[in-house]
Amino acid sequence: MRFNPFTVLGLVLLLVAPRAAAAACPQHFFNGTVPILTNPKLTAKTRQICYTEFALLHSGITRTPLWVAEHLTPRRASGARVLNRVNNFHADPNLPPDERAELSDYVRSGFDRGHMAPAGDMTSPQGMDESFSLANMVPQNSDNNRNLWETIERAVRNYSEQHEIYVVTGPLFQGENLQALKGRVLVPTHIAKAVFDPRLNAGAAYLTPNQEGDEYRIISLTELQQLSGIDPFPQLSPDIKQTILNLPAPQLRRSKGPGRNTRRPPPQADVQEQSPAPSQDGFIGGILDAIDQFGRSP
Repeated sequence: MRFNPFTVLGLVLLLVAPRAAAAACPQHFFNGTVPILTNPKLTAKTRQICYTEFALLHSGITRTPLWVAEHLTPRRASGARVLNRVNNFHADPNLPPDERAELSDYVRSGFDRGHMAPAGDMTSPQGMDESFSLANMVPQNSDNNRNLWETIERAVRNYSEQHEIYVVTGPLFQGENLQALKGRVLVPTHIAKAVFDPRLNAGAAYLTPNQEGDEYRIISLTELQQLSGIDPFPQLSPDIKQTILNLPAPQLRRSKGPGRNTRRPPPQADVQEQSPAPSQDGFIGGILDAIDQFGRSP
């Protein structure tokens, strides 16, 4: 049975006392510190949930997570290799029905139910089941989900076979004309996966459009914060956030076909300095407009 009283207890504690809430599952965060929403408008109808092997902040406006945090280690990677995947997509019973995605939202939508904490990272049957909660999903382009994004997930998992890392994954919303599945579940325009390696005291993030193709960029944590309005590792100094960890390139299994848009960064040293971060480029405005549009009372 999916209902977990400890998950509910963690949710209640987080809603009542957000400052103390990180103590409910500090193991998922670097130094036990949760990501911060740097734009307070993003906090509307948010609920933090602790699961067995990851934690997330869910938005009742987008009906998706805003961020999902994991702590990956070589030991965990070994455990994940031997656990078989069991598909059990389900609406999350820990969320109010009017704030959560339902299976019916995705039916004939043309989008995959895209994991933010991958099923492939899970080491236990409970963790596997929790990873299939729709609270851990975003509407994702099927080509992106099954090809480029899957190889990004595998590249990060392979990295964790050698080194302990902390990962924060989430959607980004850009522009004024966002899609919503059945007027309820917002479709992200981009998806990001931030990685911090405490051994090197450096991090970076993969950023990819939520569309067909192999285009992605590796950006600094500073740029990710500016684009998303979310600081994935708030305890890091500005200098550390400005550097770029040399993340492994995803090993795509297909060759570049006609019309396929491939934009990959050149080889780097383990850590390099980042040039001055660009402007927000409209990312935050998109989700704030969506909050205004989809967050109104009927």
